Amino acid sequence: MIREIAEHDELEEAVRLQRLIWGFEDVDLLPLRLFVVATKIGGHVLGAFDGDRMVGFSLAIPGLKRGGAVYWHSHMMGVLPDYRNRGIGRDLKFRQREDALARGIKLIEWTFDPLELKNAYLNIEKLGVIVRRYVLNQYGNTTSPLHGGLPTDRCVAEWHLDLAGRPADIEARIPIPVEIGDLRRSDLVRARAIQKAASEQFLDCFRRGLAVVGFERSEIAGTYLLAPCPSV
Repeated sequence: MIREIAEHDELEEAVRLQRLIWGFEDVDLLPLRLFVVATKIGGHVLGAFDGDRMVGFSLAIPGLKRGGAVYWHSHMMGVLPDYRNRGIGRDLKFRQREDALARGIKLIEWTFDPLELKNAYLNIEKLGVIVRRYVLNQYGNTTSPLHGGLPTDRCVAEWHLDLAGRPADIEARIPIPVEIGDLRRSDLVRARAIQKAASEQFLDCFRRGLAVVGFERSEIAGTYLLAPCPSV
């Protein structure tokens, strides 16, 4: 079951889950007060439950674009390791979409690691986001083993909730080898080389007005598909 949460005990459980999901040390944890504030200023927090046990959560906070357009920044979403690959992350996102539309919000943005290929597939193919921005080392180096000691380079996902269809004239492809997950643990030098090469390709494509509009999976690589994309 997925539902909105706002009581302190459940928000404290979301804080605790950060350690279990990402292995963060205290310095990198989002504190309880941020979760509380999100529920008071137009954001929201969702919990995913197996019975009474919280097994995942998402946190969104309101943002303001130049010109005054309001959107949600979905700052964090995670699912306990034993509950992954069950569609819980997808369900959290679709509930987030439902709640956003009910409040008149038409855009949700978040960042994701382009080296996390399963996450990229969910974002791009299942949810239908586009990507037009790439940020180098967005959060600095963190204490999470999942980040493998690499810079926290991030793609910025744009989920336009009231638009259907995306450009299909693919002009560029950026492949990431599926072995990147293992390399983060076994060969940091090679993993960093793959990350750096991908970052250069993303930045070049975005400078040329291309956007990520699709994602292909194979046994050897996850490939980002880019096409010209008008402003939305």
